[in-house]
Amino acid sequence: MKTSVNEKLSLKTKLGFGIGDIYGGGALVIVGFYYLHFLTDVLLITPVLAGMAFLISKMWDAVSDPLMGVISDRTKSKYGRRRPYFLAGVILILFSFVLLWYPVDFEKEIHRFSYIICAYLIFSTVITLVMVPYNALSSELSLDYDERTSLTSFRIFFSSVSSLVCAVVPLKIVKMFPDIKLGYIVMAISFGLFFALPFIVVFFSTKERKEFQEKTTSLNLSHLFLKPFKTPTFINVLCMYLFAFVAMDVVMAIMIYFMTYYLGRGNETENVLGVLLVCQIIALPIYTKISEKTDKRTSYLVATVLLLGVMILSFFITPGMPDGIIYIFAALAGLGTGGLVIMIYAIFPDMPDIDELYTGERREGLYSGIITFSRKVSSALAIAGISTAISIAGYTAPVKETVDGVTKMIQQTQTPEFLLTLRLVFVGFPALFLIMCLINGLRYRLTKSSHGELKLILEQKRSNKAETATEKQEQSLKAFLERRV
Repeated sequence: MKTSVNEKLSLKTKLGFGIGDIYGGGALVIVGFYYLHFLTDVLLITPVLAGMAFLISKMWDAVSDPLMGVISDRTKSKYGRRRPYFLAGVILILFSFVLLWYPVDFEKEIHRFSYIICAYLIFSTVITLVMVPYNALSSELSLDYDERTSLTSFRIFFSSVSSLVCAVVPLKIVKMFPDIKLGYIVMAISFGLFFALPFIVVFFSTKERKEFQEKTTSLNLSHLFLKPFKTPTFINVLCMYLFAFVAMDVVMAIMIYFMTYYLGRGNETENVLGVLLVCQIIALPIYTKISEKTDKRTSYLVATVLLLGVMILSFFITPGMPDGIIYIFAALAGLGTGGLVIMIYAIFPDMPDIDELYTGERREGLYSGIITFSRKVSSALAIAGISTAISIAGYTAPVKETVDGVTKMIQQTQTPEFLLTLRLVFVGFPALFLIMCLINGLRYRLTKSSHGELKLILEQKRSNKAETATEKQEQSLKAFLERRV
């Protein structure tokens, strides 16, 4: 269905918006790939305590992320509801990232643990402050079904490039310095600037919709925090989002242990992750084209099936296999994860439209807060689950050795029981979550045609031209969306 509004976005807007996800994609990749390893092998915090630090921060995120969404929805300024927070984030992103990776050397573990909790809480709060408004903006820039997919492809391109850089470069920077602590400090400053500066571009290259500025979100707490979970379509999308990222985060977080202790090729970890992320970038136009020819759900399901098959086959990878096998696995995994990432972020901007159908309000910020919280929960659950599993399996941490003021970590031999657990976790956890992705993806019913109908209904309601026929059409659409396959 066509509407009277031209929703085509300029290349400048797409590029300017997309560059912001250098932070959203890259920061979580560094944390997901290396932070647990940093805690256990550099700060020498036991895996169980390391996992607790992530879970504790999620208690704060459960409040701060939706709350920031509401604050964003209700913000009134000459720059709009979202954009002021991008400027505020420039300094805060740099500060919080350096704090997160600063290698404190307190003698007692409890003191190191306390520092990490404080640093991670600050890091997580800054992500909330910046990324909740950023995610919300994607729903406003265009209301067109395919244009949102196109916009998302730009965003995920920058996110994937950032992920590639953040997977390969951090440890290379650290290894440039004889003292591992100095290496982490330099790495943190470098990437803090890498994440912060793009938001100056985002601020100046995007505009917000004037017609949405007057729609103020209600402050009824029950309405804010419970009502979204009464919408079946949103529950489907939330599960598709959460399960997909938990699966991917498990793979990313455990990869360094899998490569180092099982395959005995730890020095190739960055290269393997690099291949995975390059193929993730290659996958973006493929899944965009599939979505244009079919719809977003079909594209999402194709990616899920591919990644599920790849993860099951990875159980048969052994240390004695040819060197190329692990790179083939990484390439195929990248093609799967690339599809999941772009499609779930292309689906998300449609959720505030569904919400407006049910409530009459534009609450992009609230939904962004819930999604942002879910993303951080997925990462925390993955890291906490892995840290608990490897601790129970008998993980032996490296021994710190300092000679002439230079600190090095000496790796220890792991038990066969630990290596078996490592393999089972690497395959089993992602496979389970990907099956849940399939179930929820099959239940998702907002297709290209039904979204066109939804957009037309909302336009009529906004212009106060809704008639009896429109109301009947609205009820019919709700019944279709709520129907189970």
